[in-house]
Amino acid sequence: MLELTIELKTGSAKCLYEQIYEHIRKEIKEGKLLQGERLPSTRLLAENLQVARSTVELAYEQLLSEGYIESQPYRGYFVSKVEELFRLEGKKEKDIGKTTLKEAFSTDVDYIYDFSPTQIDMSRFPFSVWRKLHKNVLSDGNEKLYAQGNARGDYGLRENIARYLHASRGVNCTPEQIIVGAGNDYLLMLLEKILGPQIPIAMENPTYKRAYQIFQSFGYPITTVDMDENGMRVEELRKIDVRLVYVMPSHQYPTGVVMPIGRRGELLKWANEQADRYLIEDDYDSEFRYKGKPIPSLQASDKNDRVIYIGTFSKSIAPAIRVSYMVLPMKLVETYERKCAFYSTTVSRIEQKILDEFIREGYFERHLNKMRKCYKDKHDYMLELLEDFKKCFIITGENAGLHLLLTSKKNVSEETLIELAKLQGVKVYGLSESYVGGRNKENRGTVILGYGGMSKQEIEEGIQALRKAWL
Repeated sequence: MLELTIELKTGSAKCLYEQIYEHIRKEIKEGKLLQGERLPSTRLLAENLQVARSTVELAYEQLLSEGYIESQPYRGYFVSKVEELFRLEGKKEKDIGKTTLKEAFSTDVDYIYDFSPTQIDMSRFPFSVWRKLHKNVLSDGNEKLYAQGNARGDYGLRENIARYLHASRGVNCTPEQIIVGAGNDYLLMLLEKILGPQIPIAMENPTYKRAYQIFQSFGYPITTVDMDENGMRVEELRKIDVRLVYVMPSHQYPTGVVMPIGRRGELLKWANEQADRYLIEDDYDSEFRYKGKPIPSLQASDKNDRVIYIGTFSKSIAPAIRVSYMVLPMKLVETYERKCAFYSTTVSRIEQKILDEFIREGYFERHLNKMRKCYKDKHDYMLELLEDFKKCFIITGENAGLHLLLTSKKNVSEETLIELAKLQGVKVYGLSESYVGGRNKENRGTVILGYGGMSKQEIEEGIQALRKAWL
């Protein structure tokens, strides 16, 4: 498809990117855009709609994160295979509660409230600042920005990232150790080229499934290690023969567990016992902590260059800001130079420069502070609304991140909780989706409630609907 006609309403309360996102999502759900159909490029659609390209990129990135579309390198965006898109058409709210579970499985439902753990609040994105920086960067007439850049990313941006990471996360590194890439997926693929093929790796269970699928695509032999209240069980790790361990110690996804210093020391000790062992630290949404002191990174405690640190700006700024970074131990920097230095950077130098200025001029710090307050307000409000749920549920994962976990005290199954919520037009997410093997071994129903992308009113109304469903 080379064209896509979308009527944008400039006077609408909804942002332009939301209108584009909702139009394409509706077209996919109604079958007007078919599986495998190619969407217009962000540049072409932006030109046709007379909007900024970044506006279209934000819409595409949201569709990408929700699974409606997929990105194919060097080819573009395509409609994904989407099944069971539910619609609640023609049903009155008073009739929803009369629907049986059997009917719920067969009824199309259009979810009214979506407690997605992956969405963020884009209503507070500093569009005017980003637009100003974009204009300034382009008006400077710097022809160097249009030349081939450093494969690791522009030095100024890497220098700013190094300063930011040291100040906020305790990461000790130089700009030379940092590689900038378009998303964590690319950096993990680059890491495979650095480390080599067929490296046995251990991952937490449950874990971030996208990373699991990426390592699986490399042909890496993957062993999952169960967790306790402190994170990955190192005594279980010692029973298997692996060279790599992938962990999220500052805020594990999806459980929200924060790994204490003692367990971190055990992991570092394990890594130091052999010369070819490394820990991959994915510092997932570590910026958003609402209680207690900030948790330093695992890399901050690493004295022997065993931690490969990965972070991203997608959660803290916007999903379409496809800029992630990887901090390599010095030994692996040498390997990178030898094996991978010929790869070109995957992030536009113009985008790098805008982000560089965004950080350098203090906008990023102010934006983070604003978003921490925003998410803390939602977090606290949601906990307040869930107070009466405590008689039936154990609430965990609070005080950090953008989601909570509710575990049934009455051993109600996860499937039942999801289906009962569906009857009220509410989409919730099962913890089992993050388990390798697809099953929570404790066999207790646990659901994930994200709040990042919802307004406080939507959170309130959604919780009221869940109260009808579960209490």
